Amino acid sequence: MAYNIAKISMSALMRPAFDAGVALARLDERIARSPVGAGFLARQNFTDACASLWIDGELVHLEDLVLHDANHDIRTPTHELTIARDVLRTRRRIAAQPPGWALSPDGLHSLRGQAWPGPSVGEDGGVQCESVLVHADAAGEGEGEDGDASVPDAELAAIDAVLARSEAVLKKAAEPTSRSRDRDPLVYDPDWDEDARLEQWRSVLRQMDFLPPVLQAVVALDAWNRLEVLQHAPWLGRHLAASILRQGGIATGAHLVAINLGLKTIPVDRRRHRSREIRLLAIADGLIAAADIGLKEHDRLALARKMMERKLSGRRTSSKLPELVDLVMATPLVHAGTVTKTLGVTPQAARRIVAELGLREMTGRGRFRAWGVI
Repeated sequence: MAYNIAKISMSALMRPAFDAGVALARLDERIARSPVGAGFLARQNFTDACASLWIDGELVHLEDLVLHDANHDIRTPTHELTIARDVLRTRRRIAAQPPGWALSPDGLHSLRGQAWPGPSVGEDGGVQCESVLVHADAAGEGEGEDGDASVPDAELAAIDAVLARSEAVLKKAAEPTSRSRDRDPLVYDPDWDEDARLEQWRSVLRQMDFLPPVLQAVVALDAWNRLEVLQHAPWLGRHLAASILRQGGIATGAHLVAINLGLKTIPVDRRRHRSREIRLLAIADGLIAAADIGLKEHDRLALARKMMERKLSGRRTSSKLPELVDLVMATPLVHAGTVTKTLGVTPQAARRIVAELGLREMTGRGRFRAWGVI
């Protein structure tokens, strides 16, 4: 199914796209100059991951995702929670890379993942291959024929076998392979050619080089949804749309626009309408909503920090409250284990200083409790 951008009425999208660009630029500038900017971005990653699952019809609680990300689950992780963690890690990974990395061939190849045999992907998006270390025998460490003669033929054959396997793995990793091959037909549709669909989507991107970044992101996200590029990762298209905004200079630094959080406020009948113009306007309105929500959340965090800093006056220089304030502002939720490990205090002292700071218990449980700012 082709996606033709020639029939899109750009005149109807100009005003919403301009308003979205202004709102997102204002939010990005506010974050870059704010003392709570890092904490805001950390919270936004979690909330956007939960919103992504909500858009796809699943419910994941924020506190469960925070505890799961910190390897402090209080129950067996669900399938939805595992997907939310993948969304969270992908979002962090894209934000940690240069602006154009996610849309590059290497970035798309890495984000989609690779089936074994293939290279493992590090946190920086690079390819990490297993290295083979061959230690020479103590009697044959020298160079020349004398050293080679002291190595038994069996050991040489073993070394050659290891090198051959390593060369085969590296050669396999360098080849462009089709992801539809060697997949379980019970899980993946054999007729669903993800490579061809991705190439169609990239062709749409190439046709939009002359458009402003916001319009590119809006059309690219709608094209991703209509082409249904990936069978089991529709959420990746929303991250790629945010990458287009970042590459175009709408968002700078580590700021990746929380598109999911804004689209969550748009009714589903608008987001999935049969009319393409209504869908595009819905995405543009979602970007404006994401900026408005971000500004309100930033102001809330800034006010909460000022209120907590007032409780630090008159404290001893050895007080752990300033460190607790920084910890609370850096993450959506903190639990007793995090406070104990980070501040170097006992669990009893952790609960006491949390009570002194006036944090609100967010989980409503008597055990394995977590606190956050009001």
